[in-house]
Amino acid sequence: MSSTVRQTSAEPAERLAPVTRLKLSIMMFLEFFVWGAWFVTLGTYLGTSLEASGSEISLAFLTQSLGAIIAPFIIGLIADRLFSAQKILGVLHLAGGLLLIIASQVKDFGPLFWVVLAYMVLFMPTLALVNSVSFRQLRDPGRQFPAIRVFGTLGWIIAGLLIGWLGWEQQSLLHFTFVMAGIAALVLGLFSFLLPRTPPENTGEKATVRDILGLDALALLKDRTYLTFFVSSILICIPLAFYYNFTNLYLNEIKVPGAAGVQSIGQMSEALFLLAMPFLVKRLGFKGTLALGMAAWAIRYVCFAFGDAGGMFWLVIIGIALHGICYDFFFVAGQIYTDRFAGKHLRSAAQGLISLATYGVGLLIGSLISGPIVDSFVISEGHAWQSVWLIPAGIAGVVLILFLTLFRDRTPAVEEGETVAS
Repeated sequence: MSSTVRQTSAEPAERLAPVTRLKLSIMMFLEFFVWGAWFVTLGTYLGTSLEASGSEISLAFLTQSLGAIIAPFIIGLIADRLFSAQKILGVLHLAGGLLLIIASQVKDFGPLFWVVLAYMVLFMPTLALVNSVSFRQLRDPGRQFPAIRVFGTLGWIIAGLLIGWLGWEQQSLLHFTFVMAGIAALVLGLFSFLLPRTPPENTGEKATVRDILGLDALALLKDRTYLTFFVSSILICIPLAFYYNFTNLYLNEIKVPGAAGVQSIGQMSEALFLLAMPFLVKRLGFKGTLALGMAAWAIRYVCFAFGDAGGMFWLVIIGIALHGICYDFFFVAGQIYTDRFAGKHLRSAAQGLISLATYGVGLLIGSLISGPIVDSFVISEGHAWQSVWLIPAGIAGVVLILFLTLFRDRTPAVEEGETVAS
């Protein structure tokens, strides 16, 4: 099943000016370079340099969820109504860059947690802002945006490869990742003021908490099919927290050289599988595509459980490479499903609600659970990783079974002018 939009005009999409394309591409590259430059190795840095426990590592990663929960208020109350998006983007990255440089000098977990929390409150809104700046310049976002967004994936990959090449993980120099990310953030902050003008679209409109959190989309949960998808989205983010929080620490403990660079294989696969996803949605339907993404979650953790840095290293590589299927076939496909199911009037509210549920609630629960679990498997050489990874594999497997049992793959809502082909 797929949805096909019939164009009302044969007029081709207006070509994007080369200078504008270049600016937007640089913006995306730096946005995700900043994030990948310190976030991937945070668990290893905390565990080795600051001797943090698994619970403390999870607490640090929990700041992402708190930032995701707070972000809609910053966007909804400030960026969308008072100031141009590119100016807010610049201010947030300039302040964030300074916080990252400060973080490189903090040697105790307690103070570092508050610095990282303050940073994530500033950073998470920028993920929406870079999209806003981009979409406002594009005549046909569906065709033009992927070619710009791919530079973000490239930025994350380059950050990981650079850390691996410099050997900061092996030399216990990961505090330099904060410096590198901070400098890049400052550059992006200044560069943001050169981006195309993106004035607020909602001046004069009164924002309510209900609008900002997308609570109007709660009406969609009356439908059992969408409720199943919504709950599954929250639950699948619990095992996702294990990957984000502890994969780099796991790779370093089993002595994988250049672990951050190896992890960039996940982003490479993300870019490749994104190209295959439209074909699979058409062939498998949304249920098959979403289920394939959840199955990849369980398989990935099984690969980690039985892989090592020696003869079974190929399992580790497969586990990392599956990140593309895990992310694209569930999160990206889920965003498309939500867009089509909600229809025109609830589209924005539904996307806001599902983002809040996954990156906010789901990852928050996952972070709270994963830390104590990892702490319970501490051994003299580090951690009993096989026992650790089989737990999120089991969680993902249970979520998959519930999803397959309760979800009904049927035609989602479509707008006037759209046709759905089976």
